[in-house]
Amino acid sequence: MAQPATIYRAGIQLSDIDRGLYETLQITVARHPSETEERLLARMLAYALYYEPELTFTKGVGAGDEPDLWLKGPDGRVKLWIEVGLPDAERLIKASRHSEQVILCAFGSALAVWEKQQLPKLAGISNLTLLSLDWVFLKRISERLQRSISWALTVTEGSLYLEIDGETLESSVKRVMGPAAGQRTGTP
Repeated sequence: MAQPATIYRAGIQLSDIDRGLYETLQITVARHPSETEERLLARMLAYALYYEPELTFTKGVGAGDEPDLWLKGPDGRVKLWIEVGLPDAERLIKASRHSEQVILCAFGSALAVWEKQQLPKLAGISNLTLLSLDWVFLKRISERLQRSISWALTVTEGSLYLEIDGETLESSVKRVMGPAAGQRTGTP
């Protein structure tokens, strides 16, 4: 019998100083049995970094043709396609043809190898932004992960300050290619 998804509920006090965005986010996200805690956390951070009211989590790992998050326009077209992890370049190339903007929040112990193999294939994609999330930072957050999450997240000048239970963890978001975190193609 297959294991059910684990449900996490999160309250995030988001202060995105770079975008002048201050919101209280309430999200419910399911972690597929095959998904790591770090991947779940990367999806949640991607949601906060690119938050817009219409941004939604998809079925993720369980749906091969969908990204981890997306924002669709009123006509059903995908405006923003967000992936986390280390997908094949072909998946991102295909996504770039079907979406206005594609974001990859890359992370993992094999990130350097992935970049060496995949970045040359992605160099010509103008609507792709690739961010690198710090693997050690994600591991530190995963050590504190509970099913009921309360975060205060501040984003400023490419740095993340995440307060969990009175302790502040700090990390940078490295932009590898494309617009900086929180910015989209065609926006000021």
